[in-house]
Amino acid sequence: MEPVAIIDRLKAEFPDEILQTYVNQGQGAVVVRPGRIVDILRWLRDDASMRMNHLRSLCGVDNSRRKDPDLSRFEVVYNLYSIPLRHEIRIRAEVGDKEPAVDSVVPLWPGADWLERETFDLMGIHFHNHPDLRRVLMPEDWVGHPLRKDYPLKGKEEWAGMTELLNKVQELDQHGFDPEGHQHGQYNPREEDE
Repeated sequence: MEPVAIIDRLKAEFPDEILQTYVNQGQGAVVVRPGRIVDILRWLRDDASMRMNHLRSLCGVDNSRRKDPDLSRFEVVYNLYSIPLRHEIRIRAEVGDKEPAVDSVVPLWPGADWLERETFDLMGIHFHNHPDLRRVLMPEDWVGHPLRKDYPLKGKEEWAGMTELLNKVQELDQHGFDPEGHQHGQYNPREEDE
């Protein structure tokens, strides 16, 4: 099914949820309100003519420099693909400015678990009803969300756990620990290339 036809079906099924649509170089996208995101994605997955059974990706976007005042700063982007029907669509859910949040889609696609955790960790977007929403890349005590455009490049301050980490490195240095494996006759795979 062509992107325009998918978009037309979405408009007919969820007329009050669609904010914008566009097609660019053969790819279709739909900007939606976040309130019924699970219903929209379930319909795309389960409808016989859509069968979007594969969640290709899920990510958060900080559009703080976007010039469109009608759309919010943060959005969650869902790239869906139908393996049996070989068509695709991008759904962009507007999730707010100050406290961005949207319902979790883990019940629809269990693989969304870690994608939502990464989006929470790096962008600060909350996913309601997520089974285990906690940081996945940054340390648990990290302050802030590094992929937000207003996050300072060097961070706001030194990470609180940095002192503990440096102390651990010094402790390991006393025992001759070398992560490259050069000491004590340890195997070094790089030596084979030389």
